[in-house]
Amino acid sequence: MKTIRLTMAQAIIQFLKNQYVERDGRESLFFAGCFGIFGHGNVAGIGEALQQSPDFRYYLARNEQAMVHTAAAYAKMTNRLATFACTSSVGPGATNMLTAAAGATINRLPVLLLPGDAFARRNVAPVLQQLELPSSQDISVNDCFRPISRYWDRINRPEQVIASLPEALRILTSPADTGAVTLALPEDVQTEAYDYPEQFFAKRVWTIPRPLPDKALLSRAQEWISTSKTPLIIAGGGVIYSEASDALAAFAEQTGIPVAETQAGKGSLAYDHPLALGAIGVTGTPGANVIAREADLIIGIGTRYSDFTTASKTAFQHPEVRFININIASFDAHKHAALPIIADARAALQQLAVQLRNYAVHDDYRNRAGELNREWDAEVSRIYNLEHGPPISQGEVIGAVNEASDPRDVVVCAAGGLPGDLHKLWRTRDAKGYHLEYGYSCMGYEIAGGLGVKMADPQREVYVMVGDGSYLMMNSEIVTSIQEGYKLTIVLINNYGFASIGGLSEAVGSDGFGTIYRYRSPETGQLDGEKLPVDFAANARSLGAVVFEAQDLPSLKTALRQAKKQEHTTVVVIEADREQRVEGYESWWDVPIAEVSQNPGVEAARREYQIAKQKERYYGNNAIGAE
Repeated sequence: MKTIRLTMAQAIIQFLKNQYVERDGRESLFFAGCFGIFGHGNVAGIGEALQQSPDFRYYLARNEQAMVHTAAAYAKMTNRLATFACTSSVGPGATNMLTAAAGATINRLPVLLLPGDAFARRNVAPVLQQLELPSSQDISVNDCFRPISRYWDRINRPEQVIASLPEALRILTSPADTGAVTLALPEDVQTEAYDYPEQFFAKRVWTIPRPLPDKALLSRAQEWISTSKTPLIIAGGGVIYSEASDALAAFAEQTGIPVAETQAGKGSLAYDHPLALGAIGVTGTPGANVIAREADLIIGIGTRYSDFTTASKTAFQHPEVRFININIASFDAHKHAALPIIADARAALQQLAVQLRNYAVHDDYRNRAGELNREWDAEVSRIYNLEHGPPISQGEVIGAVNEASDPRDVVVCAAGGLPGDLHKLWRTRDAKGYHLEYGYSCMGYEIAGGLGVKMADPQREVYVMVGDGSYLMMNSEIVTSIQEGYKLTIVLINNYGFASIGGLSEAVGSDGFGTIYRYRSPETGQLDGEKLPVDFAANARSLGAVVFEAQDLPSLKTALRQAKKQEHTTVVVIEADREQRVEGYESWWDVPIAEVSQNPGVEAARREYQIAKQKERYYGNNAIGAE
């Protein structure tokens, strides 16, 4: 058997650059390269290996959390058919990746993490930045990755990668099990050499399957749908990842069943499709939420039913509501005592369409969906053209960006008040045109995520919409985007703090406490003095961005037109009125309110909360065997 003598770090890079995926006959490289920030824990190991492998491109990030966000966004944009590795030093570099690693796992997105680790041989311990515990010498900060990784291993001998790396790829390329994968790499072992089998580095193609639904369960689903009078489809991210948008549109048109969308599933149908009810749940449209409340059958496709989707288990109020869940993951398919169709979304829809070729909902129900679609579109137009202020409303900012964008352009967001408004208001025209990280809703994702989207598809314009709160948490990857030549258009909305959580604070009776960027007042001792004079335009310019400042809707539209002509990352700064919010429609979210308080506002909110909470349900009364 031929062998190649390599360090453990060199072996990892050599292995990664020969991994491919294939789906529907299309083959492509799985890893687009490696993001990293070097320290003593990886510079002489993985760093040296990357330097010796220029065909496995290294990207220098500015923040370890940001580089994992970028990798996750890239994976999302490629429908999980490609990703990056991310390497950091031991200690703070590694733990900086924790937040984004949790986001990748929650959102079911493949990312490979290669954090440096403390010395395996232990004789020089404690090394710089090493965690010491009196109870064990076999724990480091990298053990924090265990609960948020879909696969975790510590490589204490160089030959262990022969067994570990294929397992890591098995998880990363699994539609059902994917997420963050962590291989903790002791810095001494990274540099140790071993005679690796040459065949270990041969090209390997991982086939991404399209599992077909069980025939018996599919027949049961046909029966349930055929006897349903008011069925509703909830399209989740699995529709997008499966590339099932066309199959969903065909199925909806054939059966007349209307479609509502989760944050991850938005774009499954074009906004103007007559059966598109738009967003569902806490951030949903009135049409989607009214239909959901009355539906006797919910067909969930590729959704994990977050509390925002189910409105904290209050969305579905039909006394005999049942669920059919089409999902690649058994865990999600079984939720709500559903009839579980464990299968690829596109394959299941295509087979279900054949089974239901003689079924369609009543014309009145189909027509009602079309009417609700038109009514909502008129409401969106009203909000887009509110003529509020200045400062203008956030809804008007969204409208201006939507109108400036082309059908295939992408909007990126993650946290604050923007995701809720975007979910309702953004007019999607392309299945990949709406990119929201809302499984974790992580502040700071936006700019780093926008970079990942742009790297995945450089031909699309990418509009990053971010509030001032998220921008201040992580704007570092503006520099990376400029360094690598990936242009982003960043629309920075200044509302002087955390407007979304401020609104929630007001709703629970706490008056927006601690959510506005203000000086501390000497009179009250609280943060309720004058507004902080942060110069966002100057900050963005200092990072190398082209900057435009807008004061009202006409100047915003002008700035967006100018931004489109730029070749480098551009930031458009606009102030918005934090008090002019897009209302919630026919929905509720369970945020527990203090049972005892001296604040009359809190006491009043608690009384309303107790009433609303009574609508929460356990969806398990109509189990699989029920007729």
